Amino acid sequence: MATTELSPHDFLTLLQFTKDLARSAGELIRHGSTEILQAGDVDEKKNSVDLVTEWDVRVEELVKSEISKQWPSFNFIGEETYAAGTGDRPALTDQPTFCVDPIDGTTNFVHGFPFVCISLGLLYKKQPVLGVIYNPFLDQLYYGLKGQGAFVVLPSSPQPIPLPLAAPRPLESLSQALLGVEWGSDRRSAVMTRKSASFVRLAGDGKEIKGGKMAHSLRSMGSAALNYGSVAQGGLDIYWEIGCFPWDVCAGIVIALEAGCYVTGSRDFFLAHRDEDPSAFTDWDELIWSRKYIVIRAIADTEHEKGRDAQRRIVEDFYNTVEEWDAI
Repeated sequence: MATTELSPHDFLTLLQFTKDLARSAGELIRHGSTEILQAGDVDEKKNSVDLVTEWDVRVEELVKSEISKQWPSFNFIGEETYAAGTGDRPALTDQPTFCVDPIDGTTNFVHGFPFVCISLGLLYKKQPVLGVIYNPFLDQLYYGLKGQGAFVVLPSSPQPIPLPLAAPRPLESLSQALLGVEWGSDRRSAVMTRKSASFVRLAGDGKEIKGGKMAHSLRSMGSAALNYGSVAQGGLDIYWEIGCFPWDVCAGIVIALEAGCYVTGSRDFFLAHRDEDPSAFTDWDELIWSRKYIVIRAIADTEHEKGRDAQRRIVEDFYNTVEEWDAI
């Protein structure tokens, strides 16, 4: 099958389509929230903290149906479709491919905690090129298109606001940073030991805790996509997580890159690609499926250091502070 070629006009049409689709899906998510809080209809995927509801499936079915009507030649990778299948990793191709998490933040969703979103990413020729993230409870819409910038639409400002929300600030070290981290659904003893030790070093006072960085604080929002949006807007300085999947991060990666963020994968991936510009990657297959992700906000140049060099330096310091593990 020949690759579907997309023109600049096609991308603008796709962006509007995806934003409209996100809002339509958001209405279903809000309706589902009311229903689930009344009925408590929740299933477990892997364990008692890895949750799925009928609404995850219904939202994904809505999204997949609308995409197939408008763009029938496009491929589709969705969280619930993947979970219901063989679990085999689909290879990225040159064909346009929507990468979708219908409800990112399902645990928040079932508890009525309003940090929930739909994440709609588009891969084209193996690269993330378009991303839309919509939180229907807070009515926040993040979006980005490769080469065209990233924006957010807020209830207080219906006109799109460029990201980051303010001019990038310097960031000298982790001790000045607000960090996004997550507990995740993998609660094995070895994982929890490494994760907890990492959190202690990131937050702890180096005078008493070996390797302590005494970051301003750690935040757990419960949604990978919204973490990416928060870093892109400059609210979080860094977000790091092990265990996510492409549908959790694809849209966020586009938005973050367009907002001047530095995006990379595991420690080994970072060191192997340290001097490369992430926006110039040509084959994202290794990173998008790495299950290990870190993103740092845009940083201003100073008299002594370029912002991009500061991003790399701080990511390296971060990886010298934390421990990694294999995601399952």
